Amino acid sequence: MTSRERLLCVLRGETPDRIPVSPFVQEEYLSYYFNKKDTSRLYDAVELAKELDFDLITRQYVNPTPYFVQRSFENWEVSETKEKVGSNYVRTTTIKTPEGELKQVEAAEYNEKILSGIHFSTVEYMIKSEEDFNLFKKYCPKREQQDIDHILEQGRISKETVGDLGITCPWAIGGVYNLVATYMDVQDMLCDALTDEDYYCDYMNFFTDMVAEDYKIFAKSEFDAVGIQGNIANGAIMGNDYFEEFVLPYERRAIQVLIDAGKPTIYHNCGNATQLYPSYTELGITVWETVSPKPQGDNVLAEAKAYFGDNLILSGNFDQVHFLKEGTPDEIEQAAYEQMMVGKQGAHYIFACSDYLEIGTPVENVKAMLKGAKRGAGM
Repeated sequence: MTSRERLLCVLRGETPDRIPVSPFVQEEYLSYYFNKKDTSRLYDAVELAKELDFDLITRQYVNPTPYFVQRSFENWEVSETKEKVGSNYVRTTTIKTPEGELKQVEAAEYNEKILSGIHFSTVEYMIKSEEDFNLFKKYCPKREQQDIDHILEQGRISKETVGDLGITCPWAIGGVYNLVATYMDVQDMLCDALTDEDYYCDYMNFFTDMVAEDYKIFAKSEFDAVGIQGNIANGAIMGNDYFEEFVLPYERRAIQVLIDAGKPTIYHNCGNATQLYPSYTELGITVWETVSPKPQGDNVLAEAKAYFGDNLILSGNFDQVHFLKEGTPDEIEQAAYEQMMVGKQGAHYIFACSDYLEIGTPVENVKAMLKGAKRGAGM
C-alpha cells in the first residue's frame, strides 16, 4: 500500500498492510529541521515526509483566523496590530460596529526565528459580557463566496501536493467549544452553563450554527479528513456528566454535517480525557488524538484500546516532550516498537506522538522512533 492507501484504509475502519506511522508536524519542528523562519504545514511537511519516510497527515490551517476577523464587512470594521512589547509579541484585533466596539488582545513569547504558527494566549477576550455577545451576534457577517472558494481551492491544491505520501486533514474553524473559548473566557463559560443556562445556550447555539456552516464547506472539499480542535473541554476542567450535558449536544450537531457527508474527522484532545471516554463514543468522530500519557495527559494506550475497541480509531501516545528529546536512539527505538505492539492490536490505530514534534528534538531520535514503530507495524 502507498501511505495514502494505508491511511484511508484505517479511516474506513479496515485493516491495512501495516499500521501507519504519522508524527504530527507543524511550524515548530519544520522551522527547526529546515532551519528557516517561515514554513508551510503543507509544502514543508511534504518535504519532511519524503526525507524521513513516514505516512503524512497534513495539519495545515486553511484559515489561520476565522473569516470574520480576516477583513472588514458592512457594519463590521476589522483592524489588527502586531507589535513587540518587551519579550512578548502582541496582537490586538479591534472590530467596530454601528453600536460599539469589540477588542481581543493576545500575546506570545517573542521568538525571532518563528513568526508563523505562534501559539497566542489571550489577554483580553472579545466577548466579555452578554452585551458584547449580543453585539457580536447582531453584526457578525455571513461568509462570502470568496471564503467558500478559498477552502475548496486549498482542498484541490493540498490533495495534488500530497499525492501518495499521505492524506490531507486541515483544521476547520474549530470544535464548537474551542471556538467559543477563543473569544470568551472558559471560566465564564463553565459558570454560565450552571448559572445562566439561557445565555449559555444562546451563544453555544449561535457558534454551533457557525461551525456547522464551515463544516458544510469542508464536507464538499477534496480534503480527505477534517481536524477538529477539542482540547479546551478536557477532563481536567470537567467531568463526563458536564461534558455530556453542556458540550456533547453542540459538538455532535456540528459533526453530524461531516458524518452525513461521509467525511472522516480527527478530534484533538492532547491532555486529560479518561473520564470523557463515554462521551467520546457518542461524538461520532473517526479518530481521537492523541491518547496522551502522564504527565501531559491521563491516558493509558492499552486501556483506551480496550475501552473503545472497534468504535474509535486512536492516534498518539509517544512522549515527545521529554523522552523523544532526551532519550538515546536505542531507547527510543525500543520504546516505539513496544508502543506499536500495544497500539496495533485489533488495528484501529495510527502511531504518533502525544502532540506535535518540538523544537530541539534531535533528528536521529525522530528517525529512531520511526524505525522502531515501523519494525512492529506489520499486521
